[in-house]
Amino acid sequence: MIHMESITGAYEPKDTESKIYEQWEQSGYFNPDNLPVEKDAKNYIVYMPLPNVTGTLHMGHALNNTLQDIVIRYHRMNGYKTLWLPGTDHAGIATQYVVEKELKKKGISRFELGREKFIEKVWEWKNQYGNIIIGQLKKLGVSCDWSRIRFTMDEAYAKDVQDAFVHYHKKGLLYRGKRVVNWCPRCGTSLSELELEYKDEKSKLWYIKYPLTDKTGYIIVATTRPETMLGDTAVAVHPKDERYKNQIGKTLMLPIIKREIPIITDDAIDMEFGTGAVKVTPAHDMVDFEIGKRHALEIIQVIDERGKMNEGAGVYNGMKTEEAREKIIEKLKEEGLLEKEEEYDHRVAICYRCGHTIEPIPSFQWFLKMSDLAKNALDAVKLGKVKIIPNNFEKKYFDWLENIRDWTISRQIWWGHRLPVWFCKNKNEIDKFIVSIEKPKTCPFCKNCELEQSPDVLDTWFSSALWPFAGFSESDLKNYYPGTTLITARDILNLWVARMIYSGIEFKKELPFTNVFINGTILTKDGKRMSKSLGTGIDPLKYIDQYGADATRFGIIWQATGQDIRWDETAITAGKKFANKFWNASRFVLQQTENLKQKNNNITPITEADKKILSALEETKKGVKKDIEEFEFSRPLHNAYDFFWHEFCDVYLEISKEQIKDERLSENTKIILLHVLFSSLKIFHPFIPFVTEEIYSYIPLENKRECLMIEKW
Repeated sequence: MIHMESITGAYEPKDTESKIYEQWEQSGYFNPDNLPVEKDAKNYIVYMPLPNVTGTLHMGHALNNTLQDIVIRYHRMNGYKTLWLPGTDHAGIATQYVVEKELKKKGISRFELGREKFIEKVWEWKNQYGNIIIGQLKKLGVSCDWSRIRFTMDEAYAKDVQDAFVHYHKKGLLYRGKRVVNWCPRCGTSLSELELEYKDEKSKLWYIKYPLTDKTGYIIVATTRPETMLGDTAVAVHPKDERYKNQIGKTLMLPIIKREIPIITDDAIDMEFGTGAVKVTPAHDMVDFEIGKRHALEIIQVIDERGKMNEGAGVYNGMKTEEAREKIIEKLKEEGLLEKEEEYDHRVAICYRCGHTIEPIPSFQWFLKMSDLAKNALDAVKLGKVKIIPNNFEKKYFDWLENIRDWTISRQIWWGHRLPVWFCKNKNEIDKFIVSIEKPKTCPFCKNCELEQSPDVLDTWFSSALWPFAGFSESDLKNYYPGTTLITARDILNLWVARMIYSGIEFKKELPFTNVFINGTILTKDGKRMSKSLGTGIDPLKYIDQYGADATRFGIIWQATGQDIRWDETAITAGKKFANKFWNASRFVLQQTENLKQKNNNITPITEADKKILSALEETKKGVKKDIEEFEFSRPLHNAYDFFWHEFCDVYLEISKEQIKDERLSENTKIILLHVLFSSLKIFHPFIPFVTEEIYSYIPLENKRECLMIEKW
């Protein structure tokens, strides 16, 4: 006979959650090397989407990490050698922006400090604040292998990043050239198109007369940016636009600047926009840049890296673009060249980090050729080697990869992986450089200068594309690459997921994972995106402190029935009630079974009620298993909830009270009660791990595992 202390009192998350998490960490079972698994156990590896070191836990993190924890706990209990790989991203632009703001409060700029001292300040900040989100994730109950946590600026990781750059260069996939890029004047760096956000802006569409040089009239051009007209080198129309067939080949006199420019045709022109005639400014528009290349147009830059007009803008030199726009409109009115202006709503590109309006400008940058890499990532999904779930996200993935541009991978900031590129100081040509991780001892160009390293750093997404393998030890690469599953948000499907897929193929000759589950987005109750700045963001830590991590996880998953979740706080309170229900039902069962003589009996139903509850239990287990393996999360929680609350608590527990009074049924009923409770703990553990682990500690079973987390499903 085994006598166990019964659980007493109400369940208090604050009294148990930190204690249980500490026990989990001390057990070492987050580390796959310590798991009690069979020798031939299969791996199940999940890669955490890297939170930025600037980040704190938000509802998106809470949803994403709870889903990952469900699949990792489920597979751990099913005998897999599970590794959930955690880490943080150095977040080049975001972190530099935060540290610069802190310095600004003290009246210091990074330029006053210089690069070396500024980087020291960033490291100081990172060491003080960079792991806040890790502690918050632990509060949520995530069971990552913290012994393997990596940071994208770790020495081993940085070495792999630089090796990747050298590899691409040797293969001929990297080149340096001057092209129009998306430029953030505030951050002082180029950005890829995936790093842009867009805001709706009420503006105007100005209709400007461009006089024909043969004095036969003019062509009217519509534009939202009159200030860029100073850099126009052509006006373009669609070749099929009948309105302009007699003007094609003629020239126009560019207003204000008085420069002669041609009228050309190009298939990229939208005949429905404005008048169908479009100004072409190759220096300040991506599409115009491509048109300019096709027609060998001159590139005249009139806006500089600070977002101000430069010497190419003539009398407007030094003005902010908004000021120059007003002056140019005034001048056009004076000269009778402004036909009209209309109210116009359009989307303006802004920096995804600081929110400043983007300026397309020409800049020398490093580009990665994407055609072959993109094909590898496309084929991986099209051939079914990587499964994107739900599959409707495949279209977004295909669209981007099939229309991909070369990737601008260089950034003009200081915090990040510095390019392993060395320039000759004396030869000022753009092609006088060496790509090498180590600084060359002598300059091969002038023979006597000390080579100077490029000041640029790599795009943060370049380094995070290597996440499934960068910084791994040789043994970990052998044992834990490739992985299995990635659970992530839709907005980084192309920024990150596609790049990891082709990087895995390129560097390791194997896909990094086979499943990509795209989790939904948590919206406000009225269906809008949550925003800290608008005061509509919700802090999940508030719920964890008030209701407990289990209730918070329950409330999130309960609502995750589709792609988007309109947030309802009542699901959290329902989670709290369910944790209490579980606790109280467990108390009843343990009180009844405390002095049970036999603990691991074969389960034999005697009554109809016995048969029903055992049948329902098996159906629930099968359903939960099937759903989790198919990346369904809300449905199994709903079904398990219905089973436990309604079929077990409402029905069988009540019947068991009478059966226990019957000497013929008593012991068998107790065995079934304990069996159903034990099985329910295992079913619910991936969803609500703390309360189930705590109850498990009281379960009077022989041959118990050290913790529920490693019990057999």
